[in-house]
Amino acid sequence: MSNTKATGNDRKRLVAMARKFPEFGSDAEAEQFVDTADLSRYDFSGFKPMRFELEKKTRQINLRVPESLIAALKARARQRNIPYQRLIREAIEAALR
Repeated sequence: MSNTKATGNDRKRLVAMARKFPEFGSDAEAEQFVDTADLSRYDFSGFKPMRFELEKKTRQINLRVPESLIAALKARARQRNIPYQRLIREAIEAALR
């Protein structure tokens, strides 16, 4: 067994040889795929990290803000492909860290 490290060209070749990740019609299909597939053969380079909100939202607030701020929030949320309310929650959480 060789102890040499993969070079940049080796990585590029491996990515080029990697299979495109399939699309699924349901969570059950995705779960079965992950349970049975050799994931080392797939190219995950285009994937982006995703944050899951697991805590139940039990309280609602009403906040008056300028229309221009809401427009900017919605534009930024669209760029990230998330609801603008989630972007507001993330900003509040970040401010409290």
